[in-house]
Amino acid sequence: MKAQDGMYIDGAWRPAVGPGRIDVVNPADGQVIAQVPAGTEEDVDAAVRAARAALPGWAATPPAERAALIGALRDALQDRKGELTETVTAELGAPLPFAKAVHVGASIAVVSTYVDLAASYAFEERIGNSTVLLEPVGVVGAITPWNYPLYQVVAKVAPALAAGCTLVLKPAEDTPLTAQLFAEAVHEAGIPAGVFNLVTGTGPVAGQALAAHEGVDFVSFTGSTAVGKQVGATAGAAVKRVALELGGKSANVILPGADLPRAVAAGVGHVMNNTGQSCNALTRMLVHRDRYEEAVSLAVAAVADHPTGDPRTEGTRVGPVVNAKQHERVRGFIAKGVEEGARLVVGGPDAPYEKGYFIAPTVFADVTPDMTIAQEEIFGPVLSILAYEDEEEALRIANGTVYGLGGAVWAADEETAVAFARRMDTGQVDINGGRYNILAPFGGHKQSGVGRELGPHGLAEYLQTKSLQF
Repeated sequence: MKAQDGMYIDGAWRPAVGPGRIDVVNPADGQVIAQVPAGTEEDVDAAVRAARAALPGWAATPPAERAALIGALRDALQDRKGELTETVTAELGAPLPFAKAVHVGASIAVVSTYVDLAASYAFEERIGNSTVLLEPVGVVGAITPWNYPLYQVVAKVAPALAAGCTLVLKPAEDTPLTAQLFAEAVHEAGIPAGVFNLVTGTGPVAGQALAAHEGVDFVSFTGSTAVGKQVGATAGAAVKRVALELGGKSANVILPGADLPRAVAAGVGHVMNNTGQSCNALTRMLVHRDRYEEAVSLAVAAVADHPTGDPRTEGTRVGPVVNAKQHERVRGFIAKGVEEGARLVVGGPDAPYEKGYFIAPTVFADVTPDMTIAQEEIFGPVLSILAYEDEEEALRIANGTVYGLGGAVWAADEETAVAFARRMDTGQVDINGGRYNILAPFGGHKQSGVGRELGPHGLAEYLQTKSLQF
């Protein structure tokens, strides 16, 4: 697996300041496939200085020219689609079809939306006797997670470029190879030196240095709620802008009269996709008591349609989790579910293979709202099915966590589903299997974060206002 032995700073690959290296591990077999530099504060400082120097020129670049360069980036990513897919599978463990369609295909589609938005967005408006200018917020520190190593990068980089910001990206240490390929595509696209910079490294060192750097105007972080609180505190102490896309414990509410087989099958698929490593995964399925056991049986059957195995093998739909730490963490949650009295109906804590970080797709029944597996983000292929008596209890359960990122409602008609969805404390709700929309704002309520990504709302995060009075 190809890896760059350096940082992409000021338009070129340069050696890291320190000798530290990070092993990149294939989670399907636990073998080291590459090494990348472990960035230091000095590396981050060099990258931020390059971004700061490039800011005036990029901010002054006409939006149409920025749009053309973002289009060139999209084309460069498209040319590398096969290599990107292979790399995501190798360092994350995503099955090849899912890596191709979602990790890479959806990411390229997101970049395409910002080609259009950069050219068409109204960067100034007239309000009474004032002209309001929407200007780039400045230098962005982007810190991205491992679960969607390309998608999370483009969801920050594309709108930042469209807005006229420059940035420094610190990707997750588990999946840096995809970020390096992205940097190569940026270079190939001809985006000016210093506009985009990449520093690989660990969160406590490179990530913290980036969030705290006085030359960074805006920190955009995606990751766990615990780390997000630290990043938010660091940014707040310096009075700098911050956006946080954090954890989730999303509810899939199936109301009486809904198409139960379809709702259960879709819900199980949502949890098993990406091996459950999605912050908005619908890990809590809420079903009326009258059809509860039917739903449990349907869930067991649906899990059988998601075989676990080598992500490169045809037919595999559930790959490994990303690393050994995550492997033990998810197995610990499964054991905790059994200990607290939930009924294990399929799967369990035992690893299905001797090699690799695989988790057996797991379904729990008889889960109560106060159980650990119903409250905490597991980030693995684990589904909890909860029963409710009426819609008011369903709403209390759905809203009864510290999170509020995603959700779903199924009902006999759209009007009933929408009425329930309006009362959910969450940032996004699928209605009767509604499709994901890469132009709609994505982000959470409560401890799932602040700010929004994707589409025009995502672009607005990277802009600040100035009003001229006449």
